[in-house]
Amino acid sequence: MKTVYLAFGSNLGDKVANIASAMCALEEKGVELLDISSLYETEPYGVTDQPAFLNCVGKYRYSGTPERLLDIVMQVEKKLHRKREIRWGPRTIDIDILLFGNEEYKSERLILPHYDMQNRSFVLVPLLEISPNISEPGTGIPYRKYLELLSQKKLRQVKTPESLLEDFKNACACFERRIL
Repeated sequence: MKTVYLAFGSNLGDKVANIASAMCALEEKGVELLDISSLYETEPYGVTDQPAFLNCVGKYRYSGTPERLLDIVMQVEKKLHRKREIRWGPRTIDIDILLFGNEEYKSERLILPHYDMQNRSFVLVPLLEISPNISEPGTGIPYRKYLELLSQKKLRQVKTPESLLEDFKNACACFERRIL
């Protein structure tokens, strides 16, 4: 079993329900949620003429391969009507695999750790909230060092992990039994 970290984002529709549905669908496919960050409202990345995003990071346990996890993530995004028309454009759900254990991995489809996470405060802030001492595989550089180098973009905490899980319980039955 590997500990994996996934980043979630949504800026279309019922954003909280979209993220909850994605997390529930992952659970149903054997990706077990261990911990979750607060939910943050963030400015769009890349294409800025679009609604603000809600973002969070989840810590998971998973027994498959990185490629299989990518397949699962893409199935979940498709199920939740993710459209891939504009790079960094608006989306109902975006799920990025940030870290897969302490592995470095590269294929045509996937680079781990995530190729650009060290440049994204909307990823690093929630990641460090749940794993404050986590370091980059390969280099051993603490991710908090990368965050210190970033010019802070606007991040506003909108929900604590506890209130987020309460919302998730209302949106998705799989969270009713969940105690993190």
